[in-house]
Amino acid sequence: MRLSGERVALGGLFVYALAAPHSIAGAWIGLSFAVLGWLLRALSGGEAGWRRTPLDLPLWFFFSWTVASSLLSAEPRTSLAKLLNAATFLVFYLAQGLLTRRLAVGLASLLIASGAAGALWSAGELLVGRGVVVREVGAESPLRTTPLAPGDAVWRVRGARVSTVAEIDEAIRRAPVGARLTFGVVTRGEHAEWDAGVVTQEMQAAASPSGLAGGGRTHSFRASGWSRHYETFAEMLQMLAQLALGFALANLQRGRRGWGRVALPALAFALLAAGIALTAMRTVLVAFAIGASVVAVRGSTRGRARLFVTAGIVFALAFGAVAVWRTRASGALFLRDDSSRLRREVASVALGRVVERPLFGYGMDAVKQHWREWGFPGDVQIHTHSTPVQLAFDRGIPALLLWLWLMAAFWLMAARAERMWRETDAALTHGLALGTTGALAGFLASSLVNYNFGDAEVALLLWWLMAAVVVISREREVIGDER
Repeated sequence: MRLSGERVALGGLFVYALAAPHSIAGAWIGLSFAVLGWLLRALSGGEAGWRRTPLDLPLWFFFSWTVASSLLSAEPRTSLAKLLNAATFLVFYLAQGLLTRRLAVGLASLLIASGAAGALWSAGELLVGRGVVVREVGAESPLRTTPLAPGDAVWRVRGARVSTVAEIDEAIRRAPVGARLTFGVVTRGEHAEWDAGVVTQEMQAAASPSGLAGGGRTHSFRASGWSRHYETFAEMLQMLAQLALGFALANLQRGRRGWGRVALPALAFALLAAGIALTAMRTVLVAFAIGASVVAVRGSTRGRARLFVTAGIVFALAFGAVAVWRTRASGALFLRDDSSRLRREVASVALGRVVERPLFGYGMDAVKQHWREWGFPGDVQIHTHSTPVQLAFDRGIPALLLWLWLMAAFWLMAARAERMWRETDAALTHGLALGTTGALAGFLASSLVNYNFGDAEVALLLWWLMAAVVVISREREVIGDER
């Protein structure tokens, strides 16, 4: 049973690594099998694989404060239900109990390869185009009730992809009468989901149920891999790019050459950087530059290596600037668009309200039931687009301080692991530690203006990296003791 459990767990981690950059559902399926395998191993007499670490204290204090904040929330039912999401940190202990040094390196490589494949797919999709560009919205079109305008592109109907008006009409005819009629639209480069009411028999009997005229695909949209979420996709690629760079520089430091050792991770780094640029995520592009700079400095790059890293950063920033200019609203490149204005307004309101409930905050997601009442702008209920602001608003200032303690402890452990493996011959292990320092630096930089800690896919990768650092640190200490 123990061997079967380990095989099931290994398969689950393999599925997680393949799915993580693209699908939260796929990632959770993989982790569920990993949990099952871990349980089978434990029931057959295997060890849990946990050890005390400097991360435990801030982590459990942070979660305990989150529980207290939820109990004292302005909307306790809503906040307590959200604790299931907050408990994803248990993946840190799951991965810590299953990973070995070699397995951590192998899964990191698989994560990088999966992310690079998604970036390559995104580039191809942008070349091919997506959906059907709308030329005219008829008077009887159900989309008259939505903001759809000529020049926008419809690319999904009730979750199914479409590329012609005929396919849109056929999707409406196939839908059950009374079902909600939802459309995925690309409008000014942004993805939007609009509800056009319910499907009726009269609508299906019309010559053109959609009432649309148009044709041709749009090439002006933000890359999102195999998902619809370019924000998440960009955050994941940023962290994976640092791991790829860490592998490349660690091998280069040791004088190793060849396609597999240096060129392959360097190519993955370039693909991931291009993928980030194609998402047109301004803040993640800057975070990527910061993370790559940290990896380059800690990796003591010189000569051609330093030129390569600098070129990669400059390319991503320049290419990203072009993508922002082409796909996003006018003024977005210089933060003069509606999105930037709304972010500033929301953050300002949230900070103003923190002083009213500084200890335990308002409770996770409680704002969704009091958006207008608490003075937030517009009708769209969003988050504050900043992890520190969101934590202080939702869970109180002490929760923010505990989170900062946790991140500082993680940074110190990752930096120490990088130093411990730097002088060894284990290039890939050193590369994992080196890349993790850059991934964390980029994550923290992006967190200032994005609520990336609240993004399940990104948080899972963060917990996984924490576990990997614990495992490689422990193994290095064991090797040192044996000597």
